[in-house]
Amino acid sequence: MGRQWKGKVIFHVDINSFYASVERIHDPSLAGKPLAIAGNPKERKGIVVTASYEARAYGVKTTMPVWEAKRKCPGLIIRPPDFDKYRASSAEMFHLLEEYTELVEPVSIDEGYLDMTIPFKEGKTVQNAYELQNRMNRELGLPCSIGIAPNKFLAKMASDMKKPLGVTVLRKREVPQKLWSLPVEEMHGIGHKTAVKLKEWNIFTIGDLAVCSASSLKGRFGVKGKKLSERANGIDYRRVDPEAAKEVKSVGNSTTLSTDVQDKEELMNVIQTLSEKVEIRLKRKGVSSANIQLMIRYSDRQTITRSRKLPNPLFTAAEIKRQAAELLNKHWNGKPVRLIGLTALNVIPHSEAYKQLDLFSYKKDVKEAELSHSIAKLTNKYGDNIISKGSSHKK
Repeated sequence: MGRQWKGKVIFHVDINSFYASVERIHDPSLAGKPLAIAGNPKERKGIVVTASYEARAYGVKTTMPVWEAKRKCPGLIIRPPDFDKYRASSAEMFHLLEEYTELVEPVSIDEGYLDMTIPFKEGKTVQNAYELQNRMNRELGLPCSIGIAPNKFLAKMASDMKKPLGVTVLRKREVPQKLWSLPVEEMHGIGHKTAVKLKEWNIFTIGDLAVCSASSLKGRFGVKGKKLSERANGIDYRRVDPEAAKEVKSVGNSTTLSTDVQDKEELMNVIQTLSEKVEIRLKRKGVSSANIQLMIRYSDRQTITRSRKLPNPLFTAAEIKRQAAELLNKHWNGKPVRLIGLTALNVIPHSEAYKQLDLFSYKKDVKEAELSHSIAKLTNKYGDNIISKGSSHKK
């Protein structure tokens, strides 16, 4: 772009109705139907965890009792939560985000921040947002909304402005026009109790909060009061921190095939490529895994995820491929495949991995790890094609 840029460009990516969207990936017959995920769905005391937008149109809401949700929407389909499936889709989501920038901060299982300042300087901001949104929906079956702003708070507020499938830009100078008229409880970071207290002091909108004295707010709420004042004025100094969410413990890669594939050798070639990419990411992050997961999405969008736990942590593409190949042999039903994904779950630092190795395989595995780490450094510097281990690599 032809101008200087001193600020940040932050994306907030939020999956729309995440649990319901994942259920539809695994059961395409649910598309377009009112769906709720609920604990104890067979019991009257069950509570709605989340609902699809079709269900929300009937008034079904999160935390609503199942009996009430069914009364509002007689045709409501209820499924119990399946957190293994949700974690697998979440891992796919963050792997895709990391293709756009290394500065990705997971916030929860279905949302995260991206620092897109460098791509912005290259003139690709909104283009990247729509491409990312399209890929998330097309490749992973996850509809998302994206907020684009100069800081995390405004990016979060922007992503909430248009759901589902919105891309919204919110500039700091637009805060008075676009945010100040909103009820104070709609401001990110303000819960029910805080909203009640603010209203006791005649603060009913975000605009009321913005013009309230910062020192007065700090006196009433402490450090939080100062932050509330800053946020209401569109100020947020927090950086996107990839290390902030330690609970995200997976490294992986997936690819949507250009055509549906039914040839086993071709699928094995894809697994080889994915294994090499996962190895590079493991080495970049300095972690290992003893739990490899294979995801297969068929041409009819039916999706399965299968994992394999091992006694020793894996370091190399060859080891990852070996485990993935066994999973493919055991669980592929022979139907045409649209997408394959490989994920190393429950990753741990190399220092911990070494301690877990067999006494007899320790030296061999460490030697492999050191060689693999050297290769990863070279590919990180010169590109994925600089080195091909062995003679089996096909051009």
